[in-house]
Amino acid sequence: MQYRKFGRLDWQGSALGFGAMRLPTLEARPLGVSTHEMANVDELVAIDMIRAAIDAGVNYVDTARPYHQGQSEIVVGKALRDGYRSKIKLATKLSSGWVKKEEDFDTNLDAQLERLQTDHIDMYLLHGLQDKRWRELQALGVFEWAERAIADGRIGHLGFSFHDELPLFREIVDAYDWTSCQILYNYMDIEFQAGMEGLKYAANKGLAITIMEPLRGGQLARTPPQSVAEIWNEAEIQRTPADWALQWLWNQPEVSLVLSGMSTPDQVAQNVASAERSGVGSLSSRELGLVDRAREAFRSLSPIPCTDCKYCQPCPQGVDIPRVFATYNQKVMYGEQGAGITAFSDYGRSAKQSKQCIACGQCEAVCPQLIGIIEWLKTVAAYLTAPNA
Repeated sequence: MQYRKFGRLDWQGSALGFGAMRLPTLEARPLGVSTHEMANVDELVAIDMIRAAIDAGVNYVDTARPYHQGQSEIVVGKALRDGYRSKIKLATKLSSGWVKKEEDFDTNLDAQLERLQTDHIDMYLLHGLQDKRWRELQALGVFEWAERAIADGRIGHLGFSFHDELPLFREIVDAYDWTSCQILYNYMDIEFQAGMEGLKYAANKGLAITIMEPLRGGQLARTPPQSVAEIWNEAEIQRTPADWALQWLWNQPEVSLVLSGMSTPDQVAQNVASAERSGVGSLSSRELGLVDRAREAFRSLSPIPCTDCKYCQPCPQGVDIPRVFATYNQKVMYGEQGAGITAFSDYGRSAKQSKQCIACGQCEAVCPQLIGIIEWLKTVAAYLTAPNA
């Protein structure tokens, strides 16, 4: 395993961190349901996976109360028994939805410590900060509370994860002496949310930066369309699509650690092997040029930047927005119009359902990707219900 500087701490994090948002489940994931929404975690497999990653040198495990409907923290706690807790830095998050008054801070943290079977959280992150959440937590005195929790040993360090635009990111970075921040970042999203500019800004302030969605919800790990595959085939060193995405991140000195939401033992093995090959400046200028070309090729094919995070769900009108968008993107990217319509029908809806949108705007208010969902649903409805679709 390769290890990297972690902000101002006298500690090095493994290049790869274990993200416990997409643990294996006992049942197959139903169409239209995100893995992190499923509570029926296959505990035995998940525990073996987490421990296998730690045995291979991974020393950072990240979870949160909402993951797997509360089961992720419980499973992580079980995985860290038998001496594994002392081998890693443990990160979990304060989700503002469970904090309505000041005393809720302690109630929430104490419940998380119990679920995780530990007496302290090494990295406690304010979860998924957007403007509204940020203002609410400030008003409730989150910093004063966090300082008390740090003083009594329940929290080691305070950080935040982020889902909004760059100006707010800069404001948050400057508002407190954070240890770390967690941002959505991959070779497709260099100008999205915090983006590359935010990455460099936070690093220059001394923060450790952990990366989420390095494979864009798995999109960058799949067999690429022909135009992208032809670009990868030009490389002297052949890599899998996932390895290209991961190595591009690890190539950057500002990246402290890359989180991967692994769902199978094979994914753990592949990602660990990829991390072992990682290093700052390990990609040649020609290889970086190939990544730039792959980005542009993808952008020309995939019109809607949805990562299936499910923040827009449930829709008051019952529209499964991520599934509708996934169907559209698949049809546009891969030209699988027939397959797209079949998949759309399989989960009990017809293409016409996308017309049920009443433009209430609830989805757009919570979308981390800031997608113009209302207008896209009109486009998708017209496309999927076209006579030749």
